[in-house]
Amino acid sequence: MGIFISVGKTIECVLIAVIYAALLVMVSGKPLGMMQSCAYSGKKLIRWTMRKNNMLMSRLSLLSLSSLLTYAVLSLCFSFAGQWSAIIGLAAYAIFCLLYLYADATHTVKSPVTLTPRLKRLYRMLWVVLVIIIYLIVTLMNFADYLLGSALFTSCKYFVLAFVPGLIIPIICLTNLICLVYEVPKNKKYIKAAREKLASSGAVVVGITGSYGKTSAKCILSQLLADNYRVLATPRSYNTPLGISRALNECDEPFDLFIAEMGARHVGDIAELCANFTPDYALITGICPQHLESFGSIENIISEKGKIISAAKKLTFIAPDCAEYFSGDSVRVAEAVANIQSDCNGTSFDLTLGGRTHRVHTALLGEHSALNIGLCACLAYELGVSAEDIARRISSLEYIEHRLQPIQSNGVNIIDDGYNSNIVGAEAALKVLSTFGGRKIVVTPGLVELGILEEQENKALGAKLVGVDRIILVGETLVSVIFDGYKEAGGDEDRVTIVHTLVDAQEELRGQLAKGDTVLFLNDLPDIYI
Repeated sequence: MGIFISVGKTIECVLIAVIYAALLVMVSGKPLGMMQSCAYSGKKLIRWTMRKNNMLMSRLSLLSLSSLLTYAVLSLCFSFAGQWSAIIGLAAYAIFCLLYLYADATHTVKSPVTLTPRLKRLYRMLWVVLVIIIYLIVTLMNFADYLLGSALFTSCKYFVLAFVPGLIIPIICLTNLICLVYEVPKNKKYIKAAREKLASSGAVVVGITGSYGKTSAKCILSQLLADNYRVLATPRSYNTPLGISRALNECDEPFDLFIAEMGARHVGDIAELCANFTPDYALITGICPQHLESFGSIENIISEKGKIISAAKKLTFIAPDCAEYFSGDSVRVAEAVANIQSDCNGTSFDLTLGGRTHRVHTALLGEHSALNIGLCACLAYELGVSAEDIARRISSLEYIEHRLQPIQSNGVNIIDDGYNSNIVGAEAALKVLSTFGGRKIVVTPGLVELGILEEQENKALGAKLVGVDRIILVGETLVSVIFDGYKEAGGDEDRVTIVHTLVDAQEELRGQLAKGDTVLFLNDLPDIYI
């Protein structure tokens, strides 16, 4: 008889663990999405969780408290059912997990979760880890019940499970560490395959780095070279070892020139990228305190970006404002642009290559676009494209998505600068906005990853917004600093509205815009920052 009771308890423990773990995995949807946004960094996820005004832990704590109190009431009300009362009380956990999911669905995220194979593996492993943890807790509670022999404890013995939601974040981080046992060797194999494919192609490799302007330069250079080379460029912002590897491994077409955007957030990142995908030529687009939070100092940023110079087999072209940071026999300053004129219709400038000057025009907005084009034109000329062809292709350059991309909607001008999150780019975007007529509106959550300069620079951004007709600040983390900078610079408080999400900002604008108005969306931060 004891064996049957033991088997019955084991089945009970397993069923509770399996079902409750499944509910908690569903509750973990948003944190798992944030883990993906944090590039699967447990430390970054914890920092996001601990940010001021982040309500995640408060919501999880409320879930735990509500579950605990309701569990106690249910189990005690059904105490006459003996052993079954503890199981009946578990309905509280299911009810409040489902209520949590319903309430959480109303909180819109701007960066929807992408169910990549890696995230799916993390989901599955989280369920396994939760099943093990819950099974151990339930088993220990049954053992304690056996030892104590208390009717009250028997009725409420599963109360400890109410505290598990509050441990979701550390459990996710633990699960992520477990997954690394599989992910790290797999990633190394994936990068090796990409490296071998690149070597076998015999392609010329161009590496592009800098604190800002990397994606723009990559797109411009691709268009300038397209008629002379079969160009493969990393898509969107694929600028990590895995991102670059993906671009190579998923390419089925032959190519003879590969452009790799190389991003860096930490000391050693550029060195790692160059070791795996050694460039023949390199571009450095500019230096500013972007990612100062992770680099620690501007000196570290300069040093790390400069690693591409020693890695490049041939030449490195640098933007003129980088001349004070980098020099050497293989370094060329891209001083090819002069007499820049920019307005809402595009940018005109003199381009000098090989001793000949051409007056060119591009639809791309902003003076900085001319400088990016000049940098890319110097390398294109070095790679054999004639000055005449470069000048001709500049006139047909296409807008770069989410980077001062103008969009017309019912007579309203929209400037999509959603991927701009640096000091230099923000200033350039506001200059572009000033060239448009009509009312001028800025929607922004501020600037991030600036370390000790974050408050200072966001205050400065607020000051630069004085004179704008309408300002909508998005989020909870940086908006107060921007608002303070705006007020201190003499801004009119009545022109400022603060909302929680980009969706709220769009709703705020709906029905209030007139033909000729211009809206600048300056930096569309992922949820880990707002």
